[in-house]
Amino acid sequence: MAGDMFSLKGRVALVTGASRGLGFAMARGLGRAGARVVLNARDPAALKIKADELGREGIKADTAPFDVVDENAAKTAVERIVKTHGALDILISNAGMNIRKPSLEYATADFQTILSTHLTAGFVLAREAATHMAAKGFGRIIITTSVMGKISRPNIAAYSAAKAGLDSLTRALAVEWAPKGITVNAIAPGFFATELNAPLLANPEFTAMVAKRTPIGRWAQPDELAGAAVFLASDEAAYVTGHTLFVDGGLTAAL
Repeated sequence: MAGDMFSLKGRVALVTGASRGLGFAMARGLGRAGARVVLNARDPAALKIKADELGREGIKADTAPFDVVDENAAKTAVERIVKTHGALDILISNAGMNIRKPSLEYATADFQTILSTHLTAGFVLAREAATHMAAKGFGRIIITTSVMGKISRPNIAAYSAAKAGLDSLTRALAVEWAPKGITVNAIAPGFFATELNAPLLANPEFTAMVAKRTPIGRWAQPDELAGAAVFLASDEAAYVTGHTLFVDGGLTAAL
């Protein structure tokens, strides 16, 4: 029935980096579509506040506080979700961070931190989730990349490299896991007004430049990413895999 399109009723979803910004917006979108959402971040108190907020909307929400860089913690969390809820149907691997600094001043340790948080943790979470999804013959993995994996700007070399790596990882895992009933896709946001972008938003000249450079003419709000996540997580996207969906207001299409 048309009214059931994009329904996620009965699905269990883990969303990392979900205590704020894009992660929370996507978790809320999945919840509104009927999924039980498990929110991840490092701060248990912040997660509880967000889970309670979703609960007041009638969304089934739980928390799984852990650091995505901690491989054992990630594995344990995925196993606990499967044991508690009987499945893990959807993973949105979204947790991330940035260190903005000129490349000539970039410490190798900082570079490795960015890669570990985005690329390595993204692989580990996908692998752990896919292990359970493959046993069921169904899974939806969505990885948050960025327009900065395709284009770039000064002082974010590590971030751009990590996001480009995730873009390629998305295609590699999609090809490998499609026979197991698992789709793997990515969402590449443009400039969204989030806490992570606070340093950029604090610069009036930069915010104006982005608005002018973006064909739609403005920054995006976090909730505007939710629909893309719901689509890729739904049965309507069953034949979509290995794809990166750019949600950027036309930024990467424009000269």
